Amino acid sequence: MLELKHLTQRFGDQLALDDLSFSIEKGELVSLLGPSGCGKTTTIRLIAGFLKPTRGSVWIGGRDVTSLPPELRHAGIVFQSYALFPHLDVFENVAFGLRAAKVPRHLLETRVRRALELVNLKGYDQRAIFELSGGEQQRVAIARAVAVEPQILLLDEPLSNLDASLRERTRKQLRELIDSLGITTLFVTHDQEEAFALSDRIVLLSKGKCQQMGTARELYDHPANDFVARFIGKSNIFELKFKGFGEDCLIFEWPSGRELRLRQSANRQLTTGQSYKILVRPERIEFERKPGYAHLLRAKVVNRRYAGAWSEWELEGEGIVILALRTSQHPSGTPEEVGQVEIYAPPYTLQIL
Repeated sequence: MLELKHLTQRFGDQLALDDLSFSIEKGELVSLLGPSGCGKTTTIRLIAGFLKPTRGSVWIGGRDVTSLPPELRHAGIVFQSYALFPHLDVFENVAFGLRAAKVPRHLLETRVRRALELVNLKGYDQRAIFELSGGEQQRVAIARAVAVEPQILLLDEPLSNLDASLRERTRKQLRELIDSLGITTLFVTHDQEEAFALSDRIVLLSKGKCQQMGTARELYDHPANDFVARFIGKSNIFELKFKGFGEDCLIFEWPSGRELRLRQSANRQLTTGQSYKILVRPERIEFERKPGYAHLLRAKVVNRRYAGAWSEWELEGEGIVILALRTSQHPSGTPEEVGQVEIYAPPYTLQIL
């Protein structure tokens, strides 16, 4: 339903998007995730038609729309600020796009009221915008976007202006609404928790390039590179020298000279003597040896922090800082505030980046 082909966008000497390509299936909700300045808003503006790409093309519903103006692209957009008109009531805000498209009056009223019903705002027609809560204003903006019956819905950080509790509630309602509409949606956010909760798949951007596209689990469990591993969730990444191949294993060397043996990694060409980055997630760190677990190192407890459901340990050994996470009610195997501790991890959870 939506396909971006080699999109490149320059603003003078600045490269905002660098050969970006991905596609979204009909009815799918995909999040465009990344830090500030990574190209998310530029991407959505190119799709909506507010910018013309330096190179590449935008396809919607099998049509090349790159040269079409916004009103002919069949895309509805909800801005971060909602962009509602304060001098118009709810009905007229939702009707704005339909009037621009010269929809006949009898159809216009039907479509406005249907859109308001979809977002649970039936009976709000005559309300003034300033009388609405932040969540209600957001739903008016969504109603305005879906009233024109777009092929795709573009949401540019629509939850960022809501407080934490309202954001979580509205997020759930938004996903239910999009599922009920069956509309193809691109959701722009810098919040990975939001992306994980809402998305069928995620496109992770950095410096205008797609670093990885996949489900939340794929990005977390199998990051494509160092950036993905650090951006998605918490991570321990350290560099070790590759010593050579053992029997069905790879042998790495800690700074002290001790060996770390990992399972043989398919499709990886490793060079003896070269250093490689190794990832292990903090929640995979164990303080008790279990059958088959790899012994990582002996470490000193530097700090412990209680964070509600989780407790966090900062450990240091071999000149490397390791973060460990444990549920605060973990029954056993947690270290004291100070002192030395041996740490382990299941071998399959250590990944070479």
